Amino acid sequence: MAIVVSMINMKGGVGKSTLTFNLAWRSAWREKLRVLAVDLDPQANLSQYFLGAQKYLELLNNGSKTIVDVFEQFSAPSAIRGAPTLVEPHEVIHDLHQWDDGSVLHLVPSRLELSWTLKNPTEKAQLLPQFLSKVQDKYDLILIDCAPTESILTVAAYRSSRYVFVPVRPEFLATIGLPLLARSLQEFKLQHQNQEIEMGGIVFNGLRRSNTPPEQVRSMADVKKVAATQGWPVLENPAHHSDSYPAGSRDGTPIFHTSYARDYVVNEFDRVATEFLTKVGLK
Repeated sequence: MAIVVSMINMKGGVGKSTLTFNLAWRSAWREKLRVLAVDLDPQANLSQYFLGAQKYLELLNNGSKTIVDVFEQFSAPSAIRGAPTLVEPHEVIHDLHQWDDGSVLHLVPSRLELSWTLKNPTEKAQLLPQFLSKVQDKYDLILIDCAPTESILTVAAYRSSRYVFVPVRPEFLATIGLPLLARSLQEFKLQHQNQEIEMGGIVFNGLRRSNTPPEQVRSMADVKKVAATQGWPVLENPAHHSDSYPAGSRDGTPIFHTSYARDYVVNEFDRVATEFLTKVGLK
């Protein structure tokens, strides 16, 4: 059965989607795993990274099903929708890459209309784990890229996941979302004591490689203090800053396939990915 991991931070702008994109790619391409990425953010950055701007627009325009359909499949019927119908996995999962060794990279894309789900959240959180349970035997790793909010989408991610990882950019107010996340996760554990969900750790993202600015040093210390209070581990290997990450993401290219990425940048990310996969038992 697949290990399901949610990438989440209640603070936006931490490079969560970029990190998820590169972890998914590396797990499939280099580690030869069967990987499904799930975009659970209405902004759909992860979907655009994987598909590219043109293919993503085509997806929106041709009416392809997305994660929205998973949450809205039992919504009240309308003249346009007709009666509610069960969404099948093959309708929502997009095959991106498949290799001869059996490894795959697939995507459940998102779109802005996912925000509608937040307006009528009743009894929808269980729909994501129910959907994923149908395909868990087909993958080794399922990565969920979460929205930076406390909402029904957060609960759906928790209910689906074995591990939670928190990307953090060491900057001013880096800790602002951590207390909310801690309370959110703790409340979920108290309400769902039969589910095993574990904090995998905090991943520092965008750290300056040398001559680390004092603000980043202070921020990292603050984050580690909060992590220690909560009993959360902090990954030893940070994802350092590199302009190759956003450039590669715009091209739909992971860091290790980006021609202008320095070797040391690729090697640094290899260590991040190796530690991540070791934490979740896939390495």
